[in-house]
Amino acid sequence: MKKIALDNNKNVVSKSLRLCRVRCGMTQSELETLGINMDQQMLSRIENNSRMVTDYELAGMCLALRVSPAELLTDFFREYSEQ
Repeated sequence: MKKIALDNNKNVVSKSLRLCRVRCGMTQSELETLGINMDQQMLSRIENNSRMVTDYELAGMCLALRVSPAELLTDFFREYSEQ
């Protein structure tokens, strides 16, 4: 198995999470109210790539945004499959 270097990144969904949230027309505060157990500040840190994301949080974000985990992980798979 190939080692994946994540540089100084804390998560691999920061860009796609922000894009999906904006595409859905939601603010971070609005996403917070949809049942995921995190506040606006936590979402901001995830989108700014300064906080890790648990599998539980990833699943909750996918449900709230009505996207698949694959959609949030698209950039990650694209970048690392080319190496």
